[in-house]
Amino acid sequence: MTVQLSDRVQRSFSRSFQSYHDTASQQAWVAEKLVEEMRRHGAPFKFERGFELGCGTGHFTRLLCQSHRFDSLTLNDIAPEARQTADELGAQFICGDARRVIWPEKTDLFASASMIQWMEDPQALLERAARSLAPGGWLVISGFGPQQYRELNQIGTSARAPGLCDPDQMAAVIGAHLEVLSTGEALRPSYFPTPRHVLRHLRKTGVNGRAQSVWTKSTLALFEAEYTRQFQTENGVSLSYHPVWIVARKPQV
Repeated sequence: MTVQLSDRVQRSFSRSFQSYHDTASQQAWVAEKLVEEMRRHGAPFKFERGFELGCGTGHFTRLLCQSHRFDSLTLNDIAPEARQTADELGAQFICGDARRVIWPEKTDLFASASMIQWMEDPQALLERAARSLAPGGWLVISGFGPQQYRELNQIGTSARAPGLCDPDQMAAVIGAHLEVLSTGEALRPSYFPTPRHVLRHLRKTGVNGRAQSVWTKSTLALFEAEYTRQFQTENGVSLSYHPVWIVARKPQV
């Protein structure tokens, strides 16, 4: 992200912080999936040092703390409001752009859910994360793939995140450093009564921080008509989510 884009994303997530948790049901599903994958591959109950990027309102963080114990847990988010999540869970908090803040060294769990798609170079973040792990440490990360919000992309909006990637790309980046235990993806549609409800959903989850357009009466009417024409179903108008994830472990020295 450029500094200007980073600032817009931060403001957008800050504005939506109070509404995000109850609105982001797809992100909540991803958090549950990550914990399930950790359990399936035998993640230890206790981690000495944990670090999570993009903790937000704590969907993933709370599940991690319910399933595991940490001697030390550090959380990061670009939105200052996320300090509330850290305080509630007794964790340390580092506020700022994940690319620019100082990360804890030699962590035993590096975690991030539904965040890396905001990075213009998610591969660089993945490689840095892999290198930051202690021997035997776990990496558990999810983002979103190229079919994320495909309806919006087809309509021609600018809300598309810059760092969409697929699981094979993620595995290729970290495969030289870690043992890849699991990769996966899913295409999960959400349905809304009208296109305007789609826009409200995007605003409440803060994911419209990259959009630069200002709606006028005519552009909004055109958007609603075209969205309905292309994406109306018997369940409402669709909005596609494309979560992707990877679970990996660093070999013991």
